[in-house]
Amino acid sequence: MLTTPAYAYLIYLVSALVMLGVFAVIYSRITAFDEMALIRAGNGAAALSYCGALVGFSLTLYSSIATHATYGMFLAWAAGAMVTQVVAYSIVARVIRGMNQAIHENNIAMGGLMGGVSLSVGIINAACLT
Repeated sequence: MLTTPAYAYLIYLVSALVMLGVFAVIYSRITAFDEMALIRAGNGAAALSYCGALVGFSLTLYSSIATHATYGMFLAWAAGAMVTQVVAYSIVARVIRGMNQAIHENNIAMGGLMGGVSLSVGIINAACLT
């Protein structure tokens, strides 16, 4: 039972979804604003930025699941991907002055830029695993 493909699928699926949820919470806590509150208020910039980070992180989860044979390596690379996305946000927030305020003020261009950076980091990170 433990080695059936269906069991492995469920383990990876549930683990990846849990890790995505953990990442979403961690990412929300390290940013200078409450993404979900802004998104609920209709802030498109926050949605672009947040979704970019989630998809960027998910790309690394995908690559790790697809290329690593062991569950332990999947977990290790997922943890590394979390750190990479958080570091990328921290660097961009320092380099681009006023980015956090611009996203808070619904500057769509700035939210798109941050989302694009997060996606780019996720793509590069995922490619490094293949």
